[in-house]
Amino acid sequence: MTGHAACANRPRMTKSFEVAVLGATGAVGKEMLAVLAERRFPVKNVRALASPRSAGASVAFGATSLRVEPVSREAFEGVDVALFSAGSGPSKEWAPVAAAAGALVVDNSSAWRMDPDVPLCVPEANLEAARRPPKGIVANPNCSTIQMVVALKPIHDQARLRRIVVSTYQAISGAGAQAAAHFDEQVRALAMGGRMPEGPIPKTLAGSLLMEWKRDATTGYQEEELKMIHETRKILGDPELRISPTTVRVPVRNAHSESIAIECERPITAREVHRWLEHAPGVRLMDDFPAGVYPRPGDADGRDEVLVGRVRDDLGQPGGVLLWVVADNLRKGAATNAVQIAEGLLLG
Repeated sequence: MTGHAACANRPRMTKSFEVAVLGATGAVGKEMLAVLAERRFPVKNVRALASPRSAGASVAFGATSLRVEPVSREAFEGVDVALFSAGSGPSKEWAPVAAAAGALVVDNSSAWRMDPDVPLCVPEANLEAARRPPKGIVANPNCSTIQMVVALKPIHDQARLRRIVVSTYQAISGAGAQAAAHFDEQVRALAMGGRMPEGPIPKTLAGSLLMEWKRDATTGYQEEELKMIHETRKILGDPELRISPTTVRVPVRNAHSESIAIECERPITAREVHRWLEHAPGVRLMDDFPAGVYPRPGDADGRDEVLVGRVRDDLGQPGGVLLWVVADNLRKGAATNAVQIAEGLLLG
């Protein structure tokens, strides 16, 4: 079921809310506006906010367009919920301002994720932890963390996860609109045999794979990998959970894929995992590998579900299970998750 179809039967609410979206001209900000409209979130008014250099631009909201306003203290007056996707710097500056004005702030940056007084929320996993945020701020996890947690939480509930080994295949849209445009330039240059253009992607991604997140010299890990470790532990409430991630950028425009191997407190089987995931919230099984059915990035593009396939017993670690997990990183990995948090806290 697509994002559009998923909202078709959503009942209209009598209560309506003043909504602000900070970072409205960015890829995720635009997606937030689209998801708000598609899911018919009961808005009284929507304020599209961005930096002063983007003020005056127009962004789509359903069948209408909104004029972008510069972010300011006054812009958050009377706002009930503020969705942020403007980066860590603006979030640190403006999230406390919006919260002090009375808004529920749902922030998509990494600024607040590990703050002990800020809930880190995937609604299918731990919405209750976000019910009374001490600072008025709820953090959206990293995109790669979100889709993994949606797929693994039902398993954790049944058999308690003890170890996760995950390799990600992350689309270029996760690096932002400018990186996506630069990737397109690289593709054209590769096709024409020309020189690779300079831009925000530090090396050639077209026809290649990259591991170019911020590096931690002490551990040898990338920042993206460390996020998956710390965020997953916080969301699942298990600081001892062993997580071994490797994150890779691939030449795919949208939707992240993940290969996941899990071990639990007791031996589990693929058949059990299939049963647990069959009706799990936010999950759609696409799993008939003998017939060639498994999730691909194009299957997830524009959808809000996390797609799971290739569920199989781990022959190299008896009692473990392997999964293949794919999701739209701009929607469930960012915008949809943020809107679902607002729905769960304000409409639930």
